[in-house]
Amino acid sequence: MAFLSTRAMLVLGVSMAVALHCAAAATYTVGGSTGWAVPTANTLYTSWASSNTFKVGDSLVFNFATNAHDVRQVTKTNYDSCNSTGALQTYATGPATVNLTASGPHYYLCSYPGHCSGGQKLSITVSAASPSPSPSPATSPAPSPSSSSSPPSATPTPTPSPSSSSSPSPSSSASPPPMASESPTGTPTTPAGTPTSPAGTGSTPSGSGSPPASTPTGSTSDASYRSISSLTAWMGMLCGAAAVFFVL
Repeated sequence: MAFLSTRAMLVLGVSMAVALHCAAAATYTVGGSTGWAVPTANTLYTSWASSNTFKVGDSLVFNFATNAHDVRQVTKTNYDSCNSTGALQTYATGPATVNLTASGPHYYLCSYPGHCSGGQKLSITVSAASPSPSPSPATSPAPSPSSSSSPPSATPTPTPSPSSSSSPSPSSSASPPPMASESPTGTPTTPAGTPTSPAGTGSTPSGSGSPPASTPTGSTSDASYRSISSLTAWMGMLCGAAAVFFVL
């Protein structure tokens, strides 16, 4: 960015210098409204030249009709004698513009016969061009401090918040069923909901959780005996029938 600004300032300075130079340069029409012709007064161009100041960079405009006049730049000797031989510059087409590129005396005349002796000649003195003001050196803007030069901002360290200790939750496990309480005599008491042994059964042995098998009564033994006797009789009858069948 600074390079572009400096370059822009230099271009602007050169442009201003050229503009000042062009503005300072002047263009003069030789002879004024009369132009470049045989004057009625022999001193016309001498008076016109003395009323103007010429410098390097200015221009002279010779207004004349082609093939009626011309302009030849000559030396001082040829100027005085109206001799156009060995002219330094020749301008045959009108109007002609002559740029003044060198300081010192300059001599011009018309080569057509009788014109120079009739007063159609011009002598001027060109001064050196005034030095144009040099552009002031462009001041480049001071570079802005780099962002990397500034110390990095300290990152605040987060303060650890005290961890909230959660109170232990009550145990979700169900409490074990109550143990069977012992009687004062040491015999475990039957828990509630347990069916009691039917009447007629023997007492439960100490330390055993299951009731003893029921002892068969006398009526049950008699029924079993009668069943066995009936079965024996039937078997005897079958054996007799089988013997008769084989005999037949």
